[in-house]
Amino acid sequence: MLRGRHNNLHPLLKIAEWLLLMVVGLLVVYSIWLALPINHVDTGALLLMQAMQAVGVFIFPAMAARYLWEDRAQIANADRRQRLDYRLVLLSVGIMVTAIPLINCLVAWNESIRLPESMAGIEQQMQLMEQQAEQVLRRFMTYKDGAMWVLAVNLVVLAVLPGIGEEMAFRGVLQSFFRNRHVAVWVTATVFSFVHFQFYGFIPRLLMGALLGYMYAWSGRLGYNMIMHVTNNALSVIVFYMGEYVWHLPQAEIDAIGTGQTWWLTLICTPVMVALIWLFNAKLKTIVFKD
Repeated sequence: MLRGRHNNLHPLLKIAEWLLLMVVGLLVVYSIWLALPINHVDTGALLLMQAMQAVGVFIFPAMAARYLWEDRAQIANADRRQRLDYRLVLLSVGIMVTAIPLINCLVAWNESIRLPESMAGIEQQMQLMEQQAEQVLRRFMTYKDGAMWVLAVNLVVLAVLPGIGEEMAFRGVLQSFFRNRHVAVWVTATVFSFVHFQFYGFIPRLLMGALLGYMYAWSGRLGYNMIMHVTNNALSVIVFYMGEYVWHLPQAEIDAIGTGQTWWLTLICTPVMVALIWLFNAKLKTIVFKD
């Protein structure tokens, strides 16, 4: 049996093993996707690839790493501690909802940062990558003229699977390699933000990753992180859909909520978000004590 046999590996070897699992997962996913009898440039095919990547590159490697590094007793004990409290679930959702105006402010500030003239070529490349990412996202969101079933698919592919997979990979695996809590949180948050390759959202994503990292460090339960991550992604998908097909508002106007004339939303929501984080931590301590 391989279960638990790799537990005593050096952390660097564990990282190498985990990265190898991710590379193998990517190769398997890409091979299967190419072998499918579909039009590979169709938006539906690209959505399928997105879903397969979330499972093959993030979820399965994280599960395989856990299988290799933990024995049955460790897994059983960890699973027992993963029970979620509905009050903390509601607080997790509330934290993400009230964070939206502040996130928009940080994105606007991040986008205003300009590199020195000597790095103009790098900046142009970064802007091109950002535009391409926005085009792909818009293509997914407007597929089949935004049919309701497409909204449901997008929620699964762009919200649920990435939210679960990225938390399993970054907080569940990568953050566990570091002994110091703060080093673990900030290194993981930096890697988490960097691998998205959207540098005009690097700082807000870094801070969001740090928040998720501390939430996991406090609770030891990935479930709350997954709920928060999925909530954040789902809100983006739903708000885009509503703006495009119901409210008929420009996406730029929606993204500006909390900035400009709606700055007051950030002023109101940010203290509420901080209060909810404090309540989460306070309630968590009573639950942990009971456990």
